[in-house]
Amino acid sequence: MEETGLLPHLFRTEYSKIIAVLCNHFGMEHIEVAEDIVSDTFLTAAELWGMKGVPENPVAWLYTVAKNKTRNHLKRHHLFEKKIAPDLRYPSADTGTDIDLSTTAIADSQLAMIFTVCHPSVSKEAQIALALNLLCGFGVQEIADAFLTNRETIYKRLKRAKEKLREEKIAIAPPTVQMVAERMEIVLTTLYLLFNEGYYSVSGHHPLKKECCMEAMRLCLLLLGNPLTHTPATNALMALMCFHASRFEARTNSKGEVILYEDQDTLLWNKDLVEKGIFYLNSSAYGNQLSKFHLEAGIAYWHTHPEDTREKWEAILQLYNKLLMLEYTPVAALNRTYALAKANSIDEAIAEAEKLQLTDNHFYFVLLGELYAQLDPEKAKTLLRTAKEVARSESDRQLIQKKIAELEEKP
Repeated sequence: MEETGLLPHLFRTEYSKIIAVLCNHFGMEHIEVAEDIVSDTFLTAAELWGMKGVPENPVAWLYTVAKNKTRNHLKRHHLFEKKIAPDLRYPSADTGTDIDLSTTAIADSQLAMIFTVCHPSVSKEAQIALALNLLCGFGVQEIADAFLTNRETIYKRLKRAKEKLREEKIAIAPPTVQMVAERMEIVLTTLYLLFNEGYYSVSGHHPLKKECCMEAMRLCLLLLGNPLTHTPATNALMALMCFHASRFEARTNSKGEVILYEDQDTLLWNKDLVEKGIFYLNSSAYGNQLSKFHLEAGIAYWHTHPEDTREKWEAILQLYNKLLMLEYTPVAALNRTYALAKANSIDEAIAEAEKLQLTDNHFYFVLLGELYAQLDPEKAKTLLRTAKEVARSESDRQLIQKKIAELEEKP
């Protein structure tokens, strides 16, 4: 990885790990202390690495500096032992200053952290925002983009969530049976949103943030490694991620432009990830609860079949029907209409799509443009131009313009 891109990459992958360990050490009531120490660690890295170059082992360097800054913080604040140390997990401040950043300690801390921030006293939206911020290293703007809202809203949401955890004196602890029963759904939803932010990001100019997806998959594997959180829904979510991730290399070209599913080079699909997805999907098939992740994983599974057969699209259509009955969302309803066009007819799909009236979603106009392309090319071009106006990212606008150009070239 180039030097200029290394530190942002490490911020994404290591910031949340160190935060989790320090919060586990200090307690959630002193979360700002942990955030300040880790932020200062990366600021120091930016300054020193720019002058002296990247160290041989940059991750170990970050961990060492974070440990040293933590020790310095404890030494500078003489009131620490009197007011904070009694509340620490450790019996004394002397043992508490030994910050453990081993792989096991990080995994344990992150598992405990995700269930802590997903506490029932915090609203679901705030839980997800806080988890994305602390566990995944998301900035305020990235979270705002994921929620399709503004920075100020997310900033206030994060502030209120942290205050709530502090007021309630929520302790960081490994998940229990009761915690899993109460919070597992929101934990999985958080990882689902993280993966989606990476797979199709509207922030910046990067349509595919692979490392965000890798973080979501890593955290999901963390859940699968614990007997209490190794559930059918967790396996289904992991299957869904594997199936989508299998098309990473085929989904963008050398310029970073998105390549649509039907135009992808199937030779670039990762067969190993497909096989892993099948393994996790099979592993999810026990118990009597059907989650949205099961159904979405099933849809993603069929998309790993390159053949454009009626059987494939009929299976996808039926899965969408079940998904909408279980948990209706406009986006799922819109995606269903594409399967409807493939399995039944374009006319039926257009009728269903136009009922949705998702006029603030550029995918709505893109889909209608695709459906009308064969029936009314002029109307299709009008719809695609509208889609271009509504689109929020440059990569989307470029893709839509390419579709318009293709229609204009046809006689």
